[in-house]
Amino acid sequence: MKKLPILLLGGAVLLSASSCKKYLDVNKNPNSATSTTPDLVLPEAIVYAANNASAYNDYGAEVGGYAANAGGYGGFGVEWTYDYATNSHTNLWSSGYDMIEDAQYVIDNTQGQGNYTYYNAAAKVIKAYMMEKIVDQYNDAPYSQAWKGANDITPAYDKASAIYQSLADLCDSAITLIDNAPGNATLGSGADPLFGGDMDQWKKFANTIKLKLIVHASAKMTFTNTTFSSDGFLTDDAVVNPGFALASGHTSPSWSDWVVSYTGSAANRAWVPSTYVLGFYNGAKLNDPYRGGAIYFDFPTTPSGQLGATSGTPNAPALGGAWYSGGGTTGVQLGNAVGIFKGPDMGEPLMLAAESYFLQAEAAARGLYTSGLDAKTAFNDGITASFTYLYEDPSLSVASGYDVSGDVSSYMSDNSTSYLVNYDLATTLPQQIEAIITQKYIAMNMITGDEAWNEYRRTGYPKSADIAQNNAVNSFASIQSTATRPDKLPTRLLYPNSEYQLNAANVPQDISPYTSLIFWAQ
Repeated sequence: MKKLPILLLGGAVLLSASSCKKYLDVNKNPNSATSTTPDLVLPEAIVYAANNASAYNDYGAEVGGYAANAGGYGGFGVEWTYDYATNSHTNLWSSGYDMIEDAQYVIDNTQGQGNYTYYNAAAKVIKAYMMEKIVDQYNDAPYSQAWKGANDITPAYDKASAIYQSLADLCDSAITLIDNAPGNATLGSGADPLFGGDMDQWKKFANTIKLKLIVHASAKMTFTNTTFSSDGFLTDDAVVNPGFALASGHTSPSWSDWVVSYTGSAANRAWVPSTYVLGFYNGAKLNDPYRGGAIYFDFPTTPSGQLGATSGTPNAPALGGAWYSGGGTTGVQLGNAVGIFKGPDMGEPLMLAAESYFLQAEAAARGLYTSGLDAKTAFNDGITASFTYLYEDPSLSVASGYDVSGDVSSYMSDNSTSYLVNYDLATTLPQQIEAIITQKYIAMNMITGDEAWNEYRRTGYPKSADIAQNNAVNSFASIQSTATRPDKLPTRLLYPNSEYQLNAANVPQDISPYTSLIFWAQ
């Protein structure tokens, strides 16, 4: 599988993007900015999208069953009860809108400028990517009237389904722009820390985002256009890397959050893997010592727990944490590893090729898109792509001593009676969807956890038992949950308090984290 190059941007872009903590300021008019240019703002938007993707993953990992509280820590609060308030996880809303503000600046300031056509198209794709994340956690949201600065300081809320349709159209528009760009259009590698200026990859990314929109919501709404360009879908991992490096102090956000800081001090040790997710590796549900060994510290004896437990909770490993499988004796020596957290110089994934393949598999299984797609082939390709990514080091090259094809074959043989691994054994559509989503859940483990959480709420897979107490292998719900649903899990986040203070006439009222659903949810 061909991998995309890692790119090096100037330190100024790294600093502004990785430390950016802006909030959506409705009193600021981005169209009046005079101190920057699209050449600088587009790469910042892309890197900021990667930072946001890391934050969304963290939330999804906590609520979606990948992580449980470790021993020695307290104050988990709503992470245990799911009794979300208007100040819970507000960074997902504010930073998401802020990032789109950057993308919108590029769109507004490159419109109709032939040499900037590729900038305009890329900004539209990255806007669609981020706005979908916001909708998937909040449902209705400001969209058509947002990012207008002083021209509209209390933007109306669009229906989530209308936003979805608009985002699909935005992806189509980006592809059309690229296909019809004039000869002087350019997007240099230095301005594109995602695809290095490869516009074919941008078109595949746009197609894949649109496919995700359709797979998520086709049962609930009608799209303007359900066809795709002939460019196809992502077959490479979409990974942002503007030149993360230990020496510069600008390390990968996920690495800094979960393993060690650039100074070598320990990062997050308040969490360990859930017993639920380890069951997909250690034989409790499936046998997968291959990916388990690549991901986890000291697998299969990795410490694990159940969310909400207050006694008998294991401590996180002291050196690199539970999700670092590499060696090293001090924090600054960690790195050059395989698995999820590969090193301080690793890129931040926006979307894995595995997700693309599993989307294709579901689309084919449901008959949503059949041109050239075979569900079994896409399903198997998704598993292979997951192994490939986890076996790669920070340079996105498969590390020495790792055998992707051999281990995939062994994985299928080791689980020869399970339809969750061997697609031919899934003889009904529900079994096929369960297999696809379960494998997607395994592939997204601590990488794009928010999308795994979305898929659970949309499909009910992977299965989580209604009884959580003393059932850590089969339920990922907190045993301190106050949720009223049978699975004891929440349904969504609440809008930030700032919306009720500044946009009270438009923000939806009476939203419940237990009964209010995202429009595509079951």
